[in-house]
This record gives sequence, structure tokens and C-alpha cells, in this order.
Amino acid sequence: MIKFDCMPKDIIEIIYQIVKKECGKKTNYWGYSAFTHHFKDVYKNAQSLAKKLGADYEICSLSALFHDFACVHKNNDYENHHLESGKLAEKILRKYNYPQEKIELIKKCIYEHRASKNIKKTSLESKILASADAMSHFQNIPDLFFMVYKIHNLKTDEGLDFVLKKLERSYKKLIPEAKKIIEPQYKAIKVLIK
Repeated sequence: MIKFDCMPKDIIEIIYQIVKKECGKKTNYWGYSAFTHHFKDVYKNAQSLAKKLGADYEICSLSALFHDFACVHKNNDYENHHLESGKLAEKILRKYNYPQEKIELIKKCIYEHRASKNIKKTSLESKILASADAMSHFQNIPDLFFMVYKIHNLKTDEGLDFVLKKLERSYKKLIPEAKKIIEPQYKAIKVLIK
């Protein structure tokens, strides 16, 4: 087995900076707000839930940072980002001699986080990542509207329908602990945009 070169705290900070830098590039189709209004919140949510539920903090943190990485990377592969983000994570983590068994856990979390593909979550860390991602949607409603109207160029009614369906999917994928946190926001949002 290859010796891991960094302490867990160090690798989390290294990957945080890599993701932040990639989000700041002009090649990022989604713009820097992908970092400030999504990645950062998913990361914080995942860490909070990991602490609360006794999950692997390192796996949750790194999975959160990489979960949508293919979307902001050069190829903007949104449709397959749950597959491609894991491949990119592996490529980067191997450069730091990160243990392969941990890379596999991170890839599994990233693969299983995708709500629209109805993929079963098989570990606590996968459930946490999926919930952390979903929680971010409720924490960043303006960014959802930016996505539907600016990125996807939808008309008003199409955009509202898209946002409502995304929020319903997101709410359904939340674990009970996350649902409890988000429920007031979910109810308020449904009243405001219906």
C-alpha cells in the first residue's frame, strides 16, 4: 500500500483550494457562484451532518467538494457528472497518494448523490452527501432561478415548474435529520412560488 502523504485536515484544505480555483476559471460554464452558492454550502452541510451522525468526516468533506466537479471542469458534463466527478476526484487524489480504498468510498458517494437518476444510497456517507446537496438547493433559491432562466433559458412557467420539481426531488432525498433542518424553508418556498 502507498503511504498517504498528507494529514486528513491538509488534504481537505488542498482539495478545497483546487475546487475553488477551478470554479473561478473562465472555462467554468456555471460561473464562480457555483462555488459560493453551492459547493461551499454542500461542503458545510456534509461536515455538519457527518459530525452529528458520526459518519466519516473526511469522506463526507471530500465527496462534497468533488460531487459536482465535472460540471465546473472544462467539459461541463452535467448529464454524467455523478460518474465523471468521481473519475476526476480519483485522478486528483492519486497525485497525493491518497488511499485507493478511500477514493472508492468517495467515488461511491459521488455516484449515489444524484437524485434525478434514482440511485440507491448504500452508506451513511452517501446519504449525507445526497442530503447536503439537497439542503443547498433550499439554501440558495436565487441560484436555482439563475440556473433555470440564465443557464437553461427557460420561460417563466417552465422555470417555476423546474424549480418546484427539483425542490420536491431534493426534499425527498433528505435523511430525517436534514429534513428537520430544511422543513421550514421547504414549506415557506412552496407557499411563495406556487
